Amino acid sequence: MAVTAAAAAWAVTAMSLAASPAAAAPTGTTASRLGDACTAADLGTRHPYIKTTEVSPTITHFKGWFVTEGTTGNQTVTTSTQTTISVSVGLNNNIEGSFAPETLGKAGTSVGLNVKVEYASTSTESNSVTWHFGQPGYYGVYKGTKKVTGTYGSLNCNRVQQSDGSWALKWIEGPDGGNFTTYTTLEEGAVRCQDKVPPDSIMAKAQTLLDCGSAAAKAEHPAGAVAPTAKQKRDRLEQHSAPPSGPSAEQPRATGRSARAALDCQAEIYKIAVPGKPLSWGAPILAADGVRLRPSSIFSAHLDNWRLCNVTERNGVIEASLWNWGIGGCATISGQNPAAERAALTTVNCTEDDLQRFYIYRDVPGSSKIGVQNKYTGYMTGYDRYADGEFIRQYSSGRQDGTGTYTLIRV
Repeated sequence: MAVTAAAAAWAVTAMSLAASPAAAAPTGTTASRLGDACTAADLGTRHPYIKTTEVSPTITHFKGWFVTEGTTGNQTVTTSTQTTISVSVGLNNNIEGSFAPETLGKAGTSVGLNVKVEYASTSTESNSVTWHFGQPGYYGVYKGTKKVTGTYGSLNCNRVQQSDGSWALKWIEGPDGGNFTTYTTLEEGAVRCQDKVPPDSIMAKAQTLLDCGSAAAKAEHPAGAVAPTAKQKRDRLEQHSAPPSGPSAEQPRATGRSARAALDCQAEIYKIAVPGKPLSWGAPILAADGVRLRPSSIFSAHLDNWRLCNVTERNGVIEASLWNWGIGGCATISGQNPAAERAALTTVNCTEDDLQRFYIYRDVPGSSKIGVQNKYTGYMTGYDRYADGEFIRQYSSGRQDGTGTYTLIRV
């Protein structure tokens, strides 16, 4: 009776965190587009969409090489590293889970290139180039690639009010996003100052490194390696001293954990339950444990009771800290390796920290189904299987089988 009364009160609660009518099969669509319809099973999932891209030919390995009469033919040249490119998406350079590869795949499709969709770095490439030099002259021997960078956004399922006042579930732009970097397969070759090459090509980029107007480039040299010109040294120094690209300005950053935060919590108390089933989120008693699926009973000691604190709302998406009544702590992702796929939720003292902040996606009014996303990592919460004691974990794209959708029951 208490649950039924709560459901009735839910629809008229000002801060109702509602979700969709009947349980629907997960769409599992990786081709989801902004504004497309989604279902309640999608509340706990996310997909990337590409916002901006930039393609830049980049030389990764280079060596100035002089070929004289009598030294033409096949030669193997050991080049020096010019630029290192590493594949990365947002927080995670190891490309765990499914969200990062999907992001890189969509980025490659958007620019019409085959790019790396798993972690890789040009620093692991061999620096030797074997080339047939048909004529004498001053050559730039190189390896290069097309570096693809840009920004991505997140598609999340949430309720949207339509022009006629009714509500529908649609894919919206979620609050999280970030940067990505990847590259195409490396190509190698040799180019001279006098060669005519396509503009904006990798070969043209190598030709600029020859510093063709310098005295060093025009001078006669013995066969073999040519000492770098002043310009080449400057270019290499600038590449090595450039700061590595970090997370996008859109990506939230974790802050300090030194002091307990004074939370402004709403009076309502909720269970975060599996729809239509008795298990719900239960906070751990031991600090080393995690949030698990637990049955609710009179012996739960309020470990299954949660409050929403420091609540804000933007574009229909609620952001809140999840405070547990039983232990007086907040749900969080561990800061040791926050981007780890399947990292378990735990609880700690409440602080001003984005690892403890969660976005809540809601179904249409009248339903209490929700999806929960960590603000710092952008990952969705879910569980591997429905069982007593199963950890609540984070998944980069969420659980595509619908197990990332919960019911927020007011108690």
